[in-house]
Amino acid sequence: MGLDLASLKSLRAADPLVERRGTAKSVLFIFLSGGLSQLDSFDMKPDGPSEIRGEFSPIATRTPGVQICEHLPKIAGQSDKWALVRSLTHWSNEHNEAHTLMLTGRSQLPPGWREKQPQPTDWPSIAATIGRLTADRSVSLPSAVVVPQRLVNMNQGGVVTPGQFGGLMGERHDPWFVEAAPYRGKDVKGAFPDYSYRRSSEKLVADRSQFQAPVLELPEGLTKGRMLQRLELMRSIDQQRRDLDRVASVQKVDRFRRSVASLLTDPQVRRAFDVTRADDATLDRYGRNSFGWTLLMARRLLDAGVTLVQANLGNYNTWDLHGGIFKISRDWLYPPADQAIAALLQDLADCGQLADTLVVIASEFGRTPKIFKVPNAYVTPGRDHWGAVQTAVFAGGGVRGGNVIGSSDRMAEYPASDPQSPEDFAATIYHALGLPPDATWRDSSARPHFVYHGQPIGQLFS
Repeated sequence: MGLDLASLKSLRAADPLVERRGTAKSVLFIFLSGGLSQLDSFDMKPDGPSEIRGEFSPIATRTPGVQICEHLPKIAGQSDKWALVRSLTHWSNEHNEAHTLMLTGRSQLPPGWREKQPQPTDWPSIAATIGRLTADRSVSLPSAVVVPQRLVNMNQGGVVTPGQFGGLMGERHDPWFVEAAPYRGKDVKGAFPDYSYRRSSEKLVADRSQFQAPVLELPEGLTKGRMLQRLELMRSIDQQRRDLDRVASVQKVDRFRRSVASLLTDPQVRRAFDVTRADDATLDRYGRNSFGWTLLMARRLLDAGVTLVQANLGNYNTWDLHGGIFKISRDWLYPPADQAIAALLQDLADCGQLADTLVVIASEFGRTPKIFKVPNAYVTPGRDHWGAVQTAVFAGGGVRGGNVIGSSDRMAEYPASDPQSPEDFAATIYHALGLPPDATWRDSSARPHFVYHGQPIGQLFS
């Protein structure tokens, strides 16, 4: 892993970077694969008809006039830190299409796009774009990291979701995927071990899955002393090479080799990954489950100098509730998510880091207003896919808390005011990080591509 990362950092260093002047130094993108229901979370319609409004009731937040779901009480208590965009919209109701639109910030699919196979002609993800254009703040770690796993549909034989990668930028600009959670199939979802459920039966399952970060131990028989001796020998050889050929590229390679050693020896890097053995007080705040561990790892990676961390809260389609939407959300999804997200926001605020850390929460789409029962499937009703409107949450990084931008119609079916596109969503992240409006990147054929394809949602910051 170290050599691969060193090569990756070395290759990336050859690319031009942009000068950043933004309100945020870093971004945490919390992605809820499957589609969070806007009607049952952040855009409730308590006065709507029964077949629309659902079983949940709204509760007041700290912000007068702003209400969210009663089963998100910890997040509700921190509304002074976050803002809602209730009018995020696009055209697709299909999972992999919508993943591509939201993860890349592009409303149109790229030429040659395939549903079940990422292509080198795909648009680059938001994470890949930021990873390419921003300088590594850490000697040891790249600018863009995804935790705790890639999005892979195990029920379709391990189909890898398009939109997560470097695409046209090339594989070397893929985010670094930290594979810390298992790829579970057989319709098992949720925050293991205590909140794992089988979607089809709507029952908890015994799940002994392990949350394990990359192994950063030295190979067997190679002690730290021997490794340092090898590094010293390498430095000696490199010094002789520099005496013979003093070129800047040699010095760069030396720097990337040092980053490999840092992965093994840097206490802050090791601490970022070793989250399951955090102190009791921290684990009690975040939760002793995969949601809590994921956000704690993301938090520590930001501390270690990563510019963007994408935290996939749940494996592929965890939030896809065609059935059991009320039982599963209330009992097994909302409790660990509410606890972990609230702990993260409070943690950043207490450390004085929320002001320069943008936190974003979104799905690939929302869900239909109409509640329905799938024939011969599931136990209780749910909602279908709905790209026409969803709510995104923004916090920190200069965002004005207690703010609501846009609205949906009376059924939360379409935007009623101030519609925002995936391009605007991505532009908001780039703007907060200070990427200039004319920023570009070049593909393998040296063709320039603009970073911005929409306008930042300015009302978030005013």
